[in-house]
Amino acid sequence: MGILRKIFKTPQKPDRSAAEEREVDAAPAPGGETAEAPRYSDAALETAGEETLVTRRDRYAGVHPLAVGVASHVGLVRKRNEDSALVATSLAVGDSVMPPFGLMIVADGMGGHSDGEMASQLASRIVASEVMRQVYTPSLGIDSSEPGKPIQDILQESVRQANWQVNSQNPESGTTLTAALVVSGRLYVGHVGDSRAYLLHDSGARIELLTHDHSFVQRLEDTGQITAEEAAVHPQRNILYRAIGQGDNLEVDTFSRPLATPSWLLLCSDGLWGVVPAEMISEIVGSAESPQQACDRLVNAALDGGGPDNITIILAQFE
Repeated sequence: MGILRKIFKTPQKPDRSAAEEREVDAAPAPGGETAEAPRYSDAALETAGEETLVTRRDRYAGVHPLAVGVASHVGLVRKRNEDSALVATSLAVGDSVMPPFGLMIVADGMGGHSDGEMASQLASRIVASEVMRQVYTPSLGIDSSEPGKPIQDILQESVRQANWQVNSQNPESGTTLTAALVVSGRLYVGHVGDSRAYLLHDSGARIELLTHDHSFVQRLEDTGQITAEEAAVHPQRNILYRAIGQGDNLEVDTFSRPLATPSWLLLCSDGLWGVVPAEMISEIVGSAESPQQACDRLVNAALDGGGPDNITIILAQFE
């Protein structure tokens, strides 16, 4: 961006006393040797009888892993990549299963020289640091010196802190930022600027825009002064009226919603959505074998469209 142009059915084991459990575990194998603990293949699990004590699918029941792809490309016109992408995911299983955690951030810097790159990286890292400290660490059961806050409040405060830091350290720069947090089966989004978040449903057949662009052209479209078709080719479509680092009092869009599965969450800079139509994005995601393959193909599609800006994509698949 230029200067302010912005698992399957498992048999139930019968009730046994502790002594009976020990007898089963220590049952001698033929020949008098102690049998090894069974190692179950998927095929064996399907035919296992009442002696199956624990199965892999039992242990991971209810766990929905996050598969994430990420890609960033300078494009074919810019000399420097001022975009930033940050991804942090975790999954803990065992006797006690912790729901998957995922934090994904895309930021599109502006300011010229290295200012835009520094602004996007600084903002991304500050937001990630605050979210991990205030949301992720307490979820691990580790003592926290601060009382818990609503996640949307934490997102707002972290983006405003990033705004203050960017404004202080690089006053001639700025950046968009779209952060998506997935925790306990729910999606939380914090957003400033014109990077975007989408949800894709029905194997990619339906794409839903979640965020609202804070751009001059989007405002003209919202007020009915221009059409969506005119907005797509408007010469001032990259001018933003809201961005990190561009003022003291920053308004941050935040929202939350349940996360249905299966679905895909796409975060991207305008180097993708401004070049590749939503229908093509949906088709590429739906036909890809993995989130990373989809990201690579989306970058190629943007390059095929001329690659006029930096291209950054994060795609998370929820199953």
